[in-house]
Amino acid sequence: MVYYDESLSSDELSVLKTIFTEEVDLDKDVTISAYETLEKPEPVEGEYIYNIYVPVTDFYSTDSNIDADSPELLFADAYEGGVAHDMIPVDELDFTKKLLGINSSYYLDEFDKGAVFRVVKFDSEKFDEEIKPLVDTSFNKEYPEKDTVLTMAQTGVTALSRGMNRKLAQVGDARYFSEKIAGFLSGFDLTHTSNESSFTNYATSENICSDPRFIDALTDIGLDIVELTGNHNEDCGDDAARESIDIYNEKGIRTVGGGKTAEEAAAALDIDEKGNNITFLAYNLSTGGATLDATPGANQYVEENAVSEINAAKERGDFVIVDIQYYECSAYASEYEDPTCDAANSAAGDQVGFFRHLIDLGANMVVGTSAHQPQTFELYGDGVIYYGLGNLFFDQIWWPGTTRSLVLANYFYKDKLLQTKIVPTVYDANMQTKLLDEETSKWFLQRLINVRP
Repeated sequence: MVYYDESLSSDELSVLKTIFTEEVDLDKDVTISAYETLEKPEPVEGEYIYNIYVPVTDFYSTDSNIDADSPELLFADAYEGGVAHDMIPVDELDFTKKLLGINSSYYLDEFDKGAVFRVVKFDSEKFDEEIKPLVDTSFNKEYPEKDTVLTMAQTGVTALSRGMNRKLAQVGDARYFSEKIAGFLSGFDLTHTSNESSFTNYATSENICSDPRFIDALTDIGLDIVELTGNHNEDCGDDAARESIDIYNEKGIRTVGGGKTAEEAAAALDIDEKGNNITFLAYNLSTGGATLDATPGANQYVEENAVSEINAAKERGDFVIVDIQYYECSAYASEYEDPTCDAANSAAGDQVGFFRHLIDLGANMVVGTSAHQPQTFELYGDGVIYYGLGNLFFDQIWWPGTTRSLVLANYFYKDKLLQTKIVPTVYDANMQTKLLDEETSKWFLQRLINVRP
């Protein structure tokens, strides 16, 4: 006999009754029930995690967390916690919805908290012999785990140069600049930045060249991918650009969007980790720095090349990220808050139209890595656009806009972007980058959201 407890949902009952039909002859009775918990349980004999539900809200919401003492509160029609949300199965999660934490636990970081775990329990004296063979296929499910979710931090402009060279001479250790952000960034499987300053012993407080010791700041944040689309990597000369690439190679840091030759600069970065396949393309459409020959430099944007490369990646079934070094929006005339560049258009061209065009070509995510101030972002078509990430490491401490950046904390699972958590940073008068506090982050993100196209 099969006994169905009233705790079972209609969906669960429907599945169970397709398994336990009249033709199934059991030697021992089985009682089937269900329960929910805010922490991932260690299933005992007869228990299966049948579903995992996560709270989501609007993509453009600045909310990040919801508090609840019990699962029931999260599913209530009139939740009193003040955060509008829906509870969805985790297999329905994608980047178009914003994942919320529960009681300050974020599911894609912790996996054993930050969700509601729905458990179905089969109570039978002959579970292994009679019940397990019947239900294992339907109830033994696979969910995102640390070993299968690829985390990737994309950051904005890095130029450890000019005033930072002078500061390094004072402090002596390049990790001084990264010490407040290294713990966060090094925690990702992959960490990216767009570095537009090459290493050379001729670095001074006046040029956009980096003291070679600054490699320690980059390894301190766990840098895995360095983008070389910037228009200043040639400021220090060809030899410095080549030697910098050698340094990256020696440190196991992969390059994209630039190289020792035009052919090398044009090579896509193929990422194949944790069951995820990502094609990372990066182009320079800016005020210089590109190479078209056997000299080092950035990867010049050419329309037919981009079309071909995006199509090839899509045919392979890869997730496609396109980074663009675009014309800069300049609003550096004020020492006060200047929102001019929040909106994603500069006097140099149609930034919105061009970035959207890349989505139309098939890119899944388009990111601007030239903006020295963070810019707005939007869902568009079948993809998502982040128009400008601002400065991760930079020396301009007198303009509020240039001290901030956006870190894109991306979570990939089975070639799918589950989520991007936007994490603002700021560097202080000492040029030390750190996470922006929660209250200021919400204010700043809302400012950017308000001017989206």
